[in-house]
Amino acid sequence: MRQPLPPVRPGQAVGLLGGSFDPPHQGHVHISREALKRFALDRVWWLVSPGNPLKTHGPAPLAHRMEACRAILDHPRMEVSDFEARAGTRYTAETIAALQAAQPGVRFVWLMGADNLAQFHLWQDWQEIVKRVPLGILARPEQRISARMSKAARIYSHARLRPSQSRLLARVQAPAWCFVNVPMRSISSTELREAGNWRELGNN
Repeated sequence: MRQPLPPVRPGQAVGLLGGSFDPPHQGHVHISREALKRFALDRVWWLVSPGNPLKTHGPAPLAHRMEACRAILDHPRMEVSDFEARAGTRYTAETIAALQAAQPGVRFVWLMGADNLAQFHLWQDWQEIVKRVPLGILARPEQRISARMSKAARIYSHARLRPSQSRLLARVQAPAWCFVNVPMRSISSTELREAGNWRELGNN
């Protein structure tokens, strides 16, 4: 059964930013805008996950996080999706496979911060992700060196595009990845959760 997805045409390049977004913040918006420009994407989709398998504590309710994402994301080429929950996938590799099956003509690019690249080899079926879609890596504060020295970066060093080639990323065959340095905002979801009543609001 096809799952509802944001509008997209065959041949378009779509960046996928996955996560719990617990809560979403301007840092997410910032890297999404940068990804649109740096990787010449037509659209960016936020894939709001039911939960992160690497985290022991569950996030705020999905409906609350979706509402918060839509409230903060004000851009004509960025959209929010709960595809993972609707499709019943748990891991990123499964989600990407399901998206490619649903939209075979779309060129997907997986987006992540440099901190995620540093521990990417811990993800379930991470090499399957690399084989399926190009990776767009955006530098975050104090994570540049650890990301470049990560296991994934070493194994796939041959598939790395230079920053000057970043706009070609969505149009090359996987495996491919590109690391770009961008001015980043250091705000994090963890800091926002610890500073306020995000979870309490989500449970009301």
